[in-house]
Amino acid sequence: MSRRESREKAFMFLYQLEIQKGDATRQLADFLTEREVGENEQDYLLTLVEGVSDHKKALDEKIAPLLKRWTIERLPRIDLTILRVAVYEMAFRTDIPANVAISEAVLLAKKYSSEESKNYINAVLGKISKLKGETGDEPAD
Repeated sequence: MSRRESREKAFMFLYQLEIQKGDATRQLADFLTEREVGENEQDYLLTLVEGVSDHKKALDEKIAPLLKRWTIERLPRIDLTILRVAVYEMAFRTDIPANVAISEAVLLAKKYSSEESKNYINAVLGKISKLKGETGDEPAD
């Protein structure tokens, strides 16, 4: 499984958690079985799921000030999940260039959301990337 596929499956599972509250561990086990994700293919998927889940509040704090005409609470869950995955990669993964995280998020939005959302996500992530470059922030460990 490529990183793109792992990212897409991680997004799908994180979105599932937004919709279906409950035992995340059980849901993950079921998800991996239903999607036939092999053990050797799980690494990046699990990295993203755990990272986004562990840093959700910090990710939302990075996203919220850049939303125009939206709030975190009102943003479509699909779009918010895509943003969280991309911002996690931009902020916490030194091996993922910002332009790759943005490009992958736009592809997810194109596939799972609307044209308007795709453009909106691209704009928000572009602002985050620009702010990160201006402040010289390094990704967190």
